[in-house]
Amino acid sequence: MGSDDTYNFVYKVVLIGESGVGKSNLLSRFTKNEFNRDSRTTIGVEFSTRTVHLDHYSIKAQIWDTAGLERYRAITSAYYRGAVGALLVYDISKHLTYESAERWLKELYDHADPHIVVMLVGNKKDLEALRTVPKEEAETFAEKKGIMFTETSALDSTNVEAAFHDVLEGIHKKVASKQVTRGSISAAGLPGGIGPLGEANNNSKPCCKN
Repeated sequence: MGSDDTYNFVYKVVLIGESGVGKSNLLSRFTKNEFNRDSRTTIGVEFSTRTVHLDHYSIKAQIWDTAGLERYRAITSAYYRGAVGALLVYDISKHLTYESAERWLKELYDHADPHIVVMLVGNKKDLEALRTVPKEEAETFAEKKGIMFTETSALDSTNVEAAFHDVLEGIHKKVASKQVTRGSISAAGLPGGIGPLGEANNNSKPCCKN
């Protein structure tokens, strides 16, 4: 885990999916290595950051969580604005949360950057005995949609690091290989210091929550 003080790029990644699938704990596991069994829903968008190193660059990942708003279909375009990565999370033990993936994808593509890097995440892998979503079914869905796929457990840390790393790496590859024009992949909303392809001035500070 790197320092949050110095970085070359800022990438905004959003967590989406139904309430109760473990988005907040995925966030806290990745950014703080913490898991809260009694986490309560907080209404209002929240985000945490973590700096990682990719391809000799320091990447500041700004991970946004819906924080309960998905219950009320209250997520607005402001939540998606500037996002260049997304983890679409469902609970492997609750098939209904998986069935909503198509709707979440549509909403994401309706509001986010068209070049956004997306990963379908089957969380709560620790509940294997209660599984209702076959891994093969989700893999096939992800392949059909052209998005990445993995299964995780925020409880025991399984694949959490890898999931976020793969999304960030996917974003960075698009930036580094110049597959997109300037501005198509952008840093999260910073008040100044944004250079080509989302490069951020080290003195920039994240903007306020929308």
